Parts: sequence; C-alpha cells; structure tokens
Amino acid sequence: MRTSAHLSSKATSDTPDIRALWQKDKDHFIHPFTDFSVFHERGCDLITDSQGIHVQDAHGKRFIDGIAGLWCVNVGHGRREIGEAMAEQATRMAYFSTFNNLSNAPAAELAAKLAELAPAHLNHVFYSCGGSAANDATIRLVHYYFNRLGKPDKKRILSRTNAYHGTTYLAATLTGIVSNNWAFDTLEHLVTHLSEANCYRRPEGMSESEYCDHLVKELEDTIARIGADNIAAFIAEPIMGAGGVLVAPPRYHQRMQAVCRANEILYIADEVVTGFGRLGHFFASEAVFDTQPDIINCAKGLSSGYAPLGATLISDELYEVLSTPQGPGGVLSTGFTYSGHPVSCAAALKNIEIMEREAICENVLDVGPYLEERLSSLSHHATVGDVRGSRFMMCLENVADKATKALLPVEARVGDRVAFEAQQRGLIIRPVGHLNIVSPPLIWTRGVVDEVVSILDDALSATTRSLAADGFL
Repeated sequence: MRTSAHLSSKATSDTPDIRALWQKDKDHFIHPFTDFSVFHERGCDLITDSQGIHVQDAHGKRFIDGIAGLWCVNVGHGRREIGEAMAEQATRMAYFSTFNNLSNAPAAELAAKLAELAPAHLNHVFYSCGGSAANDATIRLVHYYFNRLGKPDKKRILSRTNAYHGTTYLAATLTGIVSNNWAFDTLEHLVTHLSEANCYRRPEGMSESEYCDHLVKELEDTIARIGADNIAAFIAEPIMGAGGVLVAPPRYHQRMQAVCRANEILYIADEVVTGFGRLGHFFASEAVFDTQPDIINCAKGLSSGYAPLGATLISDELYEVLSTPQGPGGVLSTGFTYSGHPVSCAAALKNIEIMEREAICENVLDVGPYLEERLSSLSHHATVGDVRGSRFMMCLENVADKATKALLPVEARVGDRVAFEAQQRGLIIRPVGHLNIVSPPLIWTRGVVDEVVSILDDALSATTRSLAADGFL
C-alpha cells in the first residue's frame, strides 16, 4: 500500500543538496503530528516555493494548494505587498515590548481595525502568537473575569467531542479529538465535552430539527448536573475544522448561546479557521450564524499565515471588569513577549487591506457554492459517504458501506490513499484519518474548482482500485 509519505522517498535519489536538506529535516526537525510509523524511513516532502494558488517541491514539481497552507494562506502565496510591509516594519522597528505603558503603531492600528470588522460589541483585542495560545489566554482571562466578579467557582469549560482548539496544555484539553491526546496528559477537571454536532451521523430516524433539540437538551442537562455556578464558558467552532468540517443543524448556535446566556455562561467562538473570509465574511459568528459571542478568537487567516499572530476579541462588558484595577499598583498580569508583535501586525494589516481591495470575501460567496456543488458530484464514488461543509471549508468522508456508514479499517489508511493519489496528480489535500479536507486559498476561481474536482475524481477512482487490490473492498 502507498501513502502520501511515500512521495518523500524520491528525495534520496536526487541532487546532493536536496538529499542533504532532506536528511537534516529527518534527523533534526520534530514535525507536528508526525506519523512515526513511516517517517523514519520516508522523511518529509520539502516544499520550497509558492505563488498564488500553487506550491512547489524541491524537485520542481508544482501542486495546487488545496489546504491554504493549513487553513490560513487566504489571500494566496507570494504576496509581495505583505512581504514588503513586513520588511519595512522590520527595518524600522522589528520589536519592542508592549508591556505596561508601551505600544507600537501596527498593533494599535490592527486592534482598531479588528474592532471595526467584528460584531459591534467586541471592541478590545488581546494579542497572542497563534490559535492555541489565543484559546489558552482566553480561558485564563475568563477565569480571571469571574474571580473579579466574586464567583471563583465558575471554572468549568464546556467544549465538544471532536472539537479542535489547539495543542498547548489547556487548549489540548479543550480539544475533543481523542487521538490528539493519546498518551498526553490533559486538565480534565477543567473541561467537560458535550456531543459534536454531526448531522451525517445523527441518530437514525431523527430529523435535523429534532437533532438540534437533542443537542440543546444535552447542554441543559449538563448544566443542571454540574451547576451553572461552576461553569464559566462554552467554546465552539462555528463549523468544526480538524474534527471533520461538521456543520451543525440550523439554529444550533443561536439556541446554545441562549441557554448559556440564561445561565451566565460565556459564549466563546473559536474562529481561528472560519474567520477572515473562509465562509465569506471577516467573522462568521454574527454574519452567518446570527450569534453574538462574548469572545471571538482568531489567528491563521488574520495574517494569511505570513507571520504568526493570534487575537482574542473581548466584549465591552467583559472589558469593563478586566480593566478595573485590582488595587493600587494592580496589573493585568498575563501576556506574551510577542503580544502585538509589530511585524506580524503589519502583515495582518496589509492582508486585510488586500482582502478588502480585491473583494476576497465576495469571491468566496460567489465561488464557494460552486465548490460545494462540484465536490458533491464526487458522491458517485463507492467510498464517498458524505460531502459536507460550507463555502471554502469542505470535507469528504470515506466509508466502507454507504448504507450503514461503516468505516474502513484504520489500517486501510483511506484518507492517506486519497491524498497520495491527488498529490500524484498535482493537488495537495489534507488527510485526517478516514476524512479528506479541502480548505483552499480564497482566490480560487470556478476554473480552478473544475480542475480540482477532475483530479479528485481520478484520485478517488484510483483509491477504490487500490483498496480493492489490498482486500479492503
């Protein structure tokens, strides 16, 4: 059986420089989410160049980027404007502390711009270096908020099964993907996981409306069991990302927020993936799902991946408490050395400028439905059980039997097979177990969508043949 990792083997037979670089990477770079069952032999594919919707490997082979780097290169690769803005800021003043009474122009400008783009009540920004750190910082601020209100027992956080909120210690606990935490410790006493909102695998015979009732009741029952006085917040991705691109039933988020509000439980929207255009709006919570979160976290598309940056957007109501001095000399004693890093903020400002000038969100609203429609045509393949998602955030779920929705055995590595076959044909998509995720740069056109679907059609046919040849079908 072949997997995407087998692409790396060709590096050992190429030029000495490529072989040396491949070896250094294999010997010294511990990659996130490394599959060590194949890494020691195969190493990694080296991506060396990029432009627009394409990336190129060390051998000169060009690929359509179907994952936007990792949910993040929203305006596309090789944007000279962003590089020049970063270089200008770096040569003028690359870094200085933002602690206490110090600041910098890009951080101030970006905070004001984020307040302008966000729902009207979210006017205050706490900077971090990425999505995991943003979620970690948010929970710390939430606990501090209730401590300041004299409610120190409100500590428990409600999250969801298969949610992804990061891999720093607390964020990993918020994350509900079981395999993410195999053999890792977490802070389970702080987090309770509710059911995911998975319409494809909802109980048999239950309508989407009834399924929504079921999920809301689970929240109500959980609050009754734990006690509202012990629960600080509920955190949710508007659409689950790494957990399977799960779109909740209609009105789910509105109803979950209403229950939280009735019980003085804060509603946190993790828009690390959905923010900055992926669903056709800078922020999806209010524009798409008609919710008004107390906090929105963002990263990834905030800078289109050109520089590490995360941000926590906080409501006026919360800020009033957080900004009240603890006493003489009292400070908000949390933050990061690189909070509001000027080079990262300069990248984000230029990224937002490009998105507005080129109507990137409007492109998503125009081309996104076409991507949904064309990907749905792949349902004719024997292994494609579900095609789901919204706009530029899509997923194919591979199954052994469409009628029963039974999965193929783990050792079939079906997601890896599909990704490998696609990559052989010039397209990079993301395998996550039995899933394949398509989350492209937001500049795809209808013509690119047609090319991508043609590649996937061939890749899925090849996958079916290889699964049959290996005895899995």
